[in-house]
Amino acid sequence: MKKIALKVAYLGTRFYGFQRQPGLPTVEGEIISALQEAGLIEDPRKARFQAAGRTDKGVHSLGNVVTFYTPYDVHVNQINDILPRDIRVLASASVYYGFKVRYPIRRYYRYILFDDDLNLEAMNLAASKFEGTHDFTNFSKRIERNPIRKIESVKILEDDDYYLIDVVGESFLWQMVRKIVKVIADVGRGEIEIKRVDELLNPKERIYIDPMPPENLILMGLEYGVKIMFKEDDYAISSFKSMLEEEFLEYKRASIVRKVMRDTLISFK
Repeated sequence: MKKIALKVAYLGTRFYGFQRQPGLPTVEGEIISALQEAGLIEDPRKARFQAAGRTDKGVHSLGNVVTFYTPYDVHVNQINDILPRDIRVLASASVYYGFKVRYPIRRYYRYILFDDDLNLEAMNLAASKFEGTHDFTNFSKRIERNPIRKIESVKILEDDDYYLIDVVGESFLWQMVRKIVKVIADVGRGEIEIKRVDELLNPKERIYIDPMPPENLILMGLEYGVKIMFKEDDYAISSFKSMLEEEFLEYKRASIVRKVMRDTLISFK
């Protein structure tokens, strides 16, 4: 019996999150179904199937990791031939039996923020306040048993049409990253002052923070305390890249059609 780790990429657009839900399409459900159809596992419980990140509905990934036990040799493209195109196993590795996929030492998220003329200097100051160990009670559910989390870094990169907000830490609460981004964006828009961040990080003041939309969030990757010798599959990576390019062109054409229609209506005035 071998313990196998798979690095998985997916577009979360049409899925109701990663974790299985009865009667709903989920990433985990598709992966387990593909492993069963490929004859690699029979029952996910008996195979001790586990995942590192249970991303929310609409959230994407380039590096989530799952593990399971199987007596058989694993071929990435055998699994990918069964999976839908918006889910791809990019790499596989044999790991030791004691490897715990649910406990990476580092999780790397990237949020793409579409906005104009934000105050980048103020945003960077706000971002720096989240670094270190804090009580993130106001950034998740009130029922969280342990709201204390340590964030290694929050970095912001500016592009022509958007901002990239990279958040790195060991673990995160539900919606925590999206709520952090919301606060940073509000500071950048001038809707709240930087000192407000300190108040939001004070668990004694109960404040609801509306999270940013999930569809702009990507789980970029995970890092473990032991090195995993992932064997990347060039064909799988190329296939996923091609799918993304096709979708990009499709959305670009659809956006241009809508822009032309909008501009035409403007000219009616």
